[in-house]
Amino acid sequence: MKKESILYWLSTGLLAAMMTMSAVMYLSQNPQVMEGIAAIGIPYFFIQLLGVAKILGALALVYPRFSKMTDWAYAGFTFTLIGAAWTHIATNTASSLTGVVIAMVVLGISYRYQNENPFTNRR
Repeated sequence: MKKESILYWLSTGLLAAMMTMSAVMYLSQNPQVMEGIAAIGIPYFFIQLLGVAKILGALALVYPRFSKMTDWAYAGFTFTLIGAAWTHIATNTASSLTGVVIAMVVLGISYRYQNENPFTNRR
């Protein structure tokens, strides 16, 4: 297996795991997460929507058969992470910003090496 393919699968698997864990915390109404969300003022229904979208996006990344869906997943995660970073900066909760930055880096690596994936029809 080529180095690029290994980088793709490691970063994509890590990104999918991070988004799935986040979605599970949103959908299970983790008390610590819900306190933070309430303090920021984000409506509850939006958290449910984000949870479902993150699960669907993670599935689109680990099963990249349909390149359009994969592109939408990358775009959705990009907008979600930019929004999360902006929210943390605007609400002075910059201590939580580290996880968002790490997720952005992993997202960038996954996106960069997506063409090395043998299961897509991008070649």
